[in-house]
Amino acid sequence: MEKISVKLALTLVAVALLALATSGVFDRAGFEYTERSFKRALVTFAVARGLNAVISVAQGTEIAVEPAGVGVNFTPGQVLDPINDLVEQFSWVMLASATALGLQRLLLDLFAATPFTWLLTAVWLGALLLLWLPRVAPWGRAWLLRLGLLLLVLRFAVPFLAMTGELFYGAFLHERYAASSARIEQVTVNIREINEGTEQEAPAAVEEGASLLERAQRAYQSAVSAVDVGSYLHKYEQAAADMSEQVVNLIVVFLVQTVLLPMLFLWGVWRGMGWLWRLPLPAAPQRGDGADSGVP
Repeated sequence: MEKISVKLALTLVAVALLALATSGVFDRAGFEYTERSFKRALVTFAVARGLNAVISVAQGTEIAVEPAGVGVNFTPGQVLDPINDLVEQFSWVMLASATALGLQRLLLDLFAATPFTWLLTAVWLGALLLLWLPRVAPWGRAWLLRLGLLLLVLRFAVPFLAMTGELFYGAFLHERYAASSARIEQVTVNIREINEGTEQEAPAAVEEGASLLERAQRAYQSAVSAVDVGSYLHKYEQAAADMSEQVVNLIVVFLVQTVLLPMLFLWGVWRGMGWLWRLPLPAAPQRGDGADSGVP
């Protein structure tokens, strides 16, 4: 004989979860957290592209020097080439992270949509009806209960993932992200200023037929530029001194939040759904059984 308390507990839990699903409170929280992560990924992607742009300008800026009358062009910005390669890869990581968060937002919209909520409600109404009236379609009782449990998992899995990821970020990743982002933005400004300095100090070309004084000025500017090449190399190296570490820190932040945690969560959901599907549920009474019929 089935205990009334088990039926009552299952009914109350199902009704509470259906009310939560219908209210949309959990969905709004999940959507808010997802939006925060999505905007943060887009901003970081823009920062990475900005750094890549100023490095590309630095690599293309030349300083002309004419030692002993022989023209030589130096590009001190080439010292940033390894950093630029890392930043380009970082840009791809950020694009993938933003895409993953966009997909998460799409799943939030899908499982919070009215048709899915109606389907969830209809399945549970049928399951609860068969739970309390076991002699009505006994063959579908266990299947409807299992289907209802699976739909509940799908309904709340994505909002729970969004909230868990954002809470994990706030607890363990926020300080690392803030420090590395601020450092990358400052380096972008520093490299831009160095680029402007190299462009302003580039010696002008001497036109044919120039006076002796103009040629002397050109020679002096070339000599100064020859001295400045080393200083510009040093400035670029200083500007990007710890850039690899900062970029790797941000890569770790977004890979943990958009790859590692979702993979662990999906693995847990998959195992949980398998467990729910194998969960022993109240069975329909056999023919001749007096439980629920009032027959002793």
